[in-house]
Amino acid sequence: MKLILKNVPQILERRKYEILIFALIVNLYSGVFFENLNIYILFIWPLSTLFLGLASVGVFREKGRWKIFTKNFLLVVVIVLPISHSFLQDHDVFMQILSLLYVAFFSLIFWEVMKFLIRPSYVNADIIFAAGCGYFLLVEISVFLLQFMFYHHEGSFANLDTSKLAKTYIDLVYFASVIQTSIGFGDITPTFHTTKLATSFLGVLSQLYNVLLVGILISKFSSRINAKKSL
Repeated sequence: MKLILKNVPQILERRKYEILIFALIVNLYSGVFFENLNIYILFIWPLSTLFLGLASVGVFREKGRWKIFTKNFLLVVVIVLPISHSFLQDHDVFMQILSLLYVAFFSLIFWEVMKFLIRPSYVNADIIFAAGCGYFLLVEISVFLLQFMFYHHEGSFANLDTSKLAKTYIDLVYFASVIQTSIGFGDITPTFHTTKLATSFLGVLSQLYNVLLVGILISKFSSRINAKKSL
């Protein structure tokens, strides 16, 4: 048992992007397995957030102290807040703070993932999984940015289910995924000028990420081919 616990940091480091992408998918889409959303929002959401926080540990290994401190502080906050939401979910200010802290948390992880994607001159499994992490992190950032705007200006989205906090969150995950993939079903639409512009910006940002990602991968493949030719 002690040997297993001793090897946990090494496993998190070696498989950090595989673990992180799995944790992101669980955090975003695990609600599909639960008909009872009360169980999901009370237990699964906090647990999946805790798992996601642990999964991000490997990304921050050997980073500066201030980054590790900031990540740990945000991790504690984003775990505690979902547990307390059942007592404070009717307070719009609380939900706005919650949303912004999540945006900060996921943006910090996204920044570290992007730095890793740009740095190496090769393509391996870590690069592929890190690229997937960046994609789902953009969905997470979009969800909580839109959630902040929703609670800041109620009625800023049409056809958003507001009967329960969990249903609102799931609708926003769905809407953010639609934005990210540029599908555009049109069943949920922004109705206020700020949410319209934010939705447009997030759509452009997701396309920019895709373009940059393709460029990064092509350049890495080209560098690898040129290196082989020079041998």
